[in-house]
Amino acid sequence: MLEKIKAWCKENDTAISVLEKKCGLGNGTISGWEKSVPRVDSLIAVSKITGLSLDELIGTKNT
Repeated sequence: MLEKIKAWCKENDTAISVLEKKCGLGNGTISGWEKSVPRVDSLIAVSKITGLSLDELIGTKNT
């Protein structure tokens, strides 16, 4: 999941911190997902901003 978000940020020339702000998440939240499980509402916010489906984010759909 984190790798997909990082790839999206790179492709869209967007820092993770900027994505977090756009999603209404705290600073360091997305990076913290490397060691913790994100909340569903946080994933939905990231999905809406990035256009990545929840399936893509959680790895149940290969793209």
